[in-house]
Amino acid sequence: MPVTASSKSYRVGRSKTGLGLFATMPIKKGTRIIRYFGPILDSRIPEQDDIENKYLFELNGRWTIDGSVRKNLARYINHSCRPNAESDVRPRERKVFIRAIKNIEPGDEINYDYGTDYFKAYLKPIGCKCPSCETKRKKQRAEARAERAKVKARTERKAKKVAPKATKKKKLNGHAVGKANGRARA
Repeated sequence: MPVTASSKSYRVGRSKTGLGLFATMPIKKGTRIIRYFGPILDSRIPEQDDIENKYLFELNGRWTIDGSVRKNLARYINHSCRPNAESDVRPRERKVFIRAIKNIEPGDEINYDYGTDYFKAYLKPIGCKCPSCETKRKKQRAEARAERAKVKARTERKAKKVAPKATKKKKLNGHAVGKANGRARA
């Protein structure tokens, strides 16, 4: 049975995506951090199936936990594509525990992967803001800037090569044609 973290091993704080859950003391890999809880909803009951909020945690095709209860601090755990925790779902018991999959240092944000369905429905349209995706986007923007700079430099080099050709005097029947003091030469 995994060790459960003490109740003071995390705190709610400000993160890049809003509020988040942060470690206040070291949390070892495999430790249960917190339980995700709230009223259990049955998808067979139309009134309960129509509830829409971003704190719904699906246990299976029938049961869902409504985590919007204020006491449920686990609802503040944000998504990450490279998480340091994972959900331990127990559908028969109708419980969900969040467990560390890496050692978490004090001050680190606790996060887990929300899954592909949630990602596609809610995160993809606005863009994932987890640290790994932010780093990936920064790298892509830097590469795009470098590519634009290369294209601009290439265009300027071509313009410099073309410019001397345009300033050369044109010859008409073997004679140079140009303007001198406002008059045309022949």
